[in-house]
Amino acid sequence: MSEPMLLAERRGGVLVLTLNRPDRLNAAPPELFDRIGEALAARGDARAVLLTGAGKAFCSGADISGGEIGPETVHRALVDHFNPLFLTLADLPIPIVSAVRGAAAGIGCSLALAADFCVASEGAYFLHAFVNIGMVPDGGASWMLPRLIGRARAAEMMMLGERIAAAKALDWGMIHKVVADDALDAEALALAERLAAGPSVALGLMRRALQAGFDSDYATALSREAEDQRAARATQDGEEGGRAFFERRPPRFLGR
Repeated sequence: MSEPMLLAERRGGVLVLTLNRPDRLNAAPPELFDRIGEALAARGDARAVLLTGAGKAFCSGADISGGEIGPETVHRALVDHFNPLFLTLADLPIPIVSAVRGAAAGIGCSLALAADFCVASEGAYFLHAFVNIGMVPDGGASWMLPRLIGRARAAEMMMLGERIAAAKALDWGMIHKVVADDALDAEALALAERLAAGPSVALGLMRRALQAGFDSDYATALSREAEDQRAARATQDGEEGGRAFFERRPPRFLGR
């Protein structure tokens, strides 16, 4: 029996999702993104998500195989499979960490950068090489990259199609941290565990505010913060955080 293309495992409050096609450098058929979406929908009481890849790469891009790959095949794969997952990730009420070893290319680059925190190994790289085959970046890259690194660097990455090494990605502000290869798994899990131990409702509100902030004016952002602050203060964690502050002790957040 063949190995599942996605491994899902709970480690305490963290849902660890591992792309599991190491023989293909975790190239992602549309069904793999469907499986990720299903695992997220069935996450239960998980309070953070860690995305990683088995073997030498995070994800080397999309794998749309089976006969000729025409314009409609590519379009359907994006609209029906890949894009819905990116919208799910954007709307997720819990934090996401990605751990990148080796290649994060094409749709895999977009998947890695869709996380709130991207931790990369020293040998990792990020690549949108669509220009080299006469196509365009996808997975939200045209929206995501200018907001992460600015228009000029996004143009460099998209229009020149060259690898961006982990150190350069960190210098650009595209990712959170670079660590030694043998420390990647532990560092990324520790960060996910830290987030899972935090005030989950407040963290979810922060995720959504950051997304909305890209497209809202200042007055709208202020109004949203006031509404979110009221919602966060009404949670058990908000109450606990206030008590802990006045009692001068670390808070014990329960995620609700």
